[in-house]
Amino acid sequence: MTGRLVLAATPMGDVGDASSRLRSALETADVVAAEDTRRTKALASALDVTITGRVVSFYDQVEVSRLPGLVADVESGKTVLLVTDAGMPSVSDPGYRLVAACVDEGLPVTCLPGPSAVTTALALSGLPVERFCFDGFPPRKQGQRKTWMQTLVAEERACVFFEAPHRLVDCLADAVEVLGGDRRAAVCRELTKTYEEVRRGTLAELAEWAAEGVRGEITVVLAGATRAVSDPADLVEDVERLVESGTRLKDACALVATAGVSKRELYETVLAARRD
Repeated sequence: MTGRLVLAATPMGDVGDASSRLRSALETADVVAAEDTRRTKALASALDVTITGRVVSFYDQVEVSRLPGLVADVESGKTVLLVTDAGMPSVSDPGYRLVAACVDEGLPVTCLPGPSAVTTALALSGLPVERFCFDGFPPRKQGQRKTWMQTLVAEERACVFFEAPHRLVDCLADAVEVLGGDRRAAVCRELTKTYEEVRRGTLAELAEWAAEGVRGEITVVLAGATRAVSDPADLVEDVERLVESGTRLKDACALVATAGVSKRELYETVLAARRD
C-alpha cells in the first residue's frame, strides 16, 4: 500500500481563510511536516482541530536530512501533510525537494490549494498582470541586487517578489536608479492581516514613502516594461484582450498606451479596427 504527500496552503494571517480540506487534513494525516511546529499547532488550536498524527519539523536547515524518513513514510502507506508558516509550500518556502524526491520514487503527490501572497498581491496591485513572473527574494547585496534588476529593465511581464521590511528602502532606491522613477509598482504589506496596506504609485513615490519606515511582511508587484511602440495598430490586440477580461475600453487604452502612442490615439484606433 502506498501513501501520498499532500501539500497544503495555510492562512497568511486570517485563520478564516483556512479551507475545510486543510482542517480535515490536519486531523487525519499520519504525519504533519511543519516549517514551525509551534505555529502549526497554534493554527490547529485556532481552528479547533486536533492533530492526531506525528508532527515533525521541516524547515530549511533540516529539509535535506528529513527527506529519507518522510519518503519512507509515504512508501509505507502513510499520508504526509506538508505545511509552512503561511501560504503555499515550495513557493519561497520548504517543500520542492520533498516533492521532487517523491516524484523520483513514483509516489503520489497532491495539493490542497489556498492562500498565496503572490496571487493576492497581483490581484490587489491595480497593475496589468495577465502575464507575470515570480522572483522570490531579491539579492541582499546591493551590487547583486542591481544586476538582478537589470534583467527586469525590458521585462514586459509584471514581476512579483518578496522583500524584508528593513531592506525595502534600499531595494526601492536601487529600483529607481536602475528601472527609472516612473515605473509603476505596488507594495503590499501584511496581506489578510489586521493592518493590511497596499501602496500604489511610481517607484519614486514608493521609495519616498518607504523612507519613513515600513514594518511587516512585504510583497512587491512591479509593472512590466512598456514596449517602444509607435504604431497604435500594434497595440489593438492587447487592448481587446483586457476588454475581454472585463476592463472598460477607455481604461484598457490607458493601461496599454505607451510613450509613443497616446491613450486617445489608441482608443480611436481600436474603434476603427472594430468598424473594419
